[in-house]
Amino acid sequence: MSGTAPKTGENSSRIVTTPEVLGGDPRIAGSRISVLFVHERVEGRGLEPQTVADRHDLDVADVYRALAYYHEHPREMERLRRERTEAFESFRETLDRPDGVSPE
Repeated sequence: MSGTAPKTGENSSRIVTTPEVLGGDPRIAGSRISVLFVHERVEGRGLEPQTVADRHDLDVADVYRALAYYHEHPREMERLRRERTEAFESFRETLDRPDGVSPE
């Protein structure tokens, strides 16, 4: 993968960032599955790591690597969540809704 930068650390050797893939968010090498996506499925929704791996054609070890990366980089993950929320809110404000239609 040209231009793919592996993240440092034993647990994250398969976690990469590539500016042109997922906006540079950390992801599992060889996929478009982000660290945040894996965390949301396993710790947010309570899915088993093996289930996430099976559903997305991943090695279960990569699911665990993504979870380890998430917990090893809390500031980066918080920044990504904040950026995602801000982008969503910004987009939401640009929507042209018919009169009387509320986003809530």
